[in-house]
Amino acid sequence: MEIWTKPQDVPKNLHSALTIGIFDGVHRGHAEILAQTVAAARAANLRAVVLTFSPHPASVHHPERHLHLITALPERLRFLEKAGVDAVYIQHYDLDYASTDPEDFISSQLCGLLKAKVVVVGRDARFGKNNSGDWQLLEKLSEKQGFKLHLVDDIGGVQAARWSSTVVRELLAAGKVAAAAQILGRPHRVRGIVQHGNKRGRLLGFPTANLAGDNLGEIPADGVYAGWVVENVDTEAEVKYPAAISVGSNPHFHGENRTVEAHILGRGDLHLYGKEIAVEFIAYLRSMQAFAGIAELQAQMDADIAQSAQILGVPDTGRIDPGIVTAQ
Repeated sequence: MEIWTKPQDVPKNLHSALTIGIFDGVHRGHAEILAQTVAAARAANLRAVVLTFSPHPASVHHPERHLHLITALPERLRFLEKAGVDAVYIQHYDLDYASTDPEDFISSQLCGLLKAKVVVVGRDARFGKNNSGDWQLLEKLSEKQGFKLHLVDDIGGVQAARWSSTVVRELLAAGKVAAAAQILGRPHRVRGIVQHGNKRGRLLGFPTANLAGDNLGEIPADGVYAGWVVENVDTEAEVKYPAAISVGSNPHFHGENRTVEAHILGRGDLHLYGKEIAVEFIAYLRSMQAFAGIAELQAQMDADIAQSAQILGVPDTGRIDPGIVTAQ
């Protein structure tokens, strides 16, 4: 898949089936739009092209909201490539670009630069100044500009607008990771570099791989989850380990910083510090809480591991003897 970031990158002989959007999360609604774009391209001997934007428009118009992307740009590009897209034009988004008249956007960028012969969008598509451009404007100008509009309406009996990145964020904020996965078409992931923590977990028999910071992606609500730790992310050597995952500030030890701490079931020998991993969330187990003492905390963690193992379909390994923990 080719990636274009400036007009000079675009081939002069391009003729495209084009779709437009952020595609944050690349959820099932996005997947259908991408599939129809690729199908239209193949049927008409065109190139399947995506026009996307970076940074996210919401972070430009409302920086105070501190929007976290469901999928960062590199991961979005990987999903787009897997969908069969031939090329992606990454448009730098700023306030000047946001003021583009929607008719100029169609004539100069969609048809002028990206040579769209087919434009594929859902009914919720918006573009141009004040988001005033929509599918009706595309339909109105299609004959004049020389392209066919392919409108994606109902998907699987559900309005595409319901399969939205906003809905995914709302579900994750409520800890409903299984429901979010239904929209995404896969478990939700965060990813980052494993950091050194306070190492309390290994002393209790529960060593953890810790992720922290602002660039992990959309972190679900505080709580304990069953899920997977993914090593060698996005490579042929990718491997998944079953895990019990804690999200929050560790109230039992009066923590202040929000972290993602994943205990890989039965493994205390993995050397993950300094490595990039992904953490996948499969099921919500319980809320975060403080306990009366260490014994009560360990008993609850034993129960969390047992429940995680059952959900993930793996053996219950129990806690690990602190004396044999060599890593994590």
